Amino acid sequence: MDKVMKSINKTMTVEKALSFMEDGMTIMFGGFGGVGNPPSLIDGMLKKGLKNLTLIGNDAGFPDIGVGRLVSQGRVKKLIASHIGSNPVAGKLMTEGALEVEFSPQGTLAERIRAGGVGLGGILTDTGAGNPIVGKGKQSVIIQGKSYFVETALTSDISIVNAKSADKYGNLIYDTSARNTNPLVAMAGKMTFAEADSIVETGELDPEAIVTPGVFIDGIVQSEGVNWKWAWEEK
Repeated sequence: MDKVMKSINKTMTVEKALSFMEDGMTIMFGGFGGVGNPPSLIDGMLKKGLKNLTLIGNDAGFPDIGVGRLVSQGRVKKLIASHIGSNPVAGKLMTEGALEVEFSPQGTLAERIRAGGVGLGGILTDTGAGNPIVGKGKQSVIIQGKSYFVETALTSDISIVNAKSADKYGNLIYDTSARNTNPLVAMAGKMTFAEADSIVETGELDPEAIVTPGVFIDGIVQSEGVNWKWAWEEK
């Protein structure tokens, strides 16, 4: 292990990570229905009172679970997601005109985030081809006789992800299905903060198990754990 890499310590408090977040920012988050959302960072965002945010992620969570708490409390002005059905508050806010929602099919959304993370301008997809509603406002191209939509890449001011384990350099390992969109989101932020259940010395993680290299991570915070009840648990 390189001595310089081992000397870099990216651990910080939640408060320090939050100091980089401001009203009106675009925040990208990992997670699926709250699974893989970083609970301590989201809780900190609520306590800080951040507002007028643009959120990019798979879904709107549930009203009291994960990123859905930010949506439900009216902190979000725009959401780019694949669906909002699990959070009826999001649907109500959208209908009332208080929340702008840009829907993107789940696979397309993931590829747009990946494209942003690797520096591409966008992707081509035939999802929804021939549907005037889906194609409204989108550029289309024809390649080898087939029509495709141009879907722009997605990036963020800040990305927040949740990992099972991290080392102090920022290498990350995820917990089974909580991996979901987190590796893609980690690449697509101008700054990325990881919340981890456990943080070890650099070099202690199995290099073959690392999913996100530390080069993508700007700060690591110790998770205080999930502070909500899951939808499948008894109330």
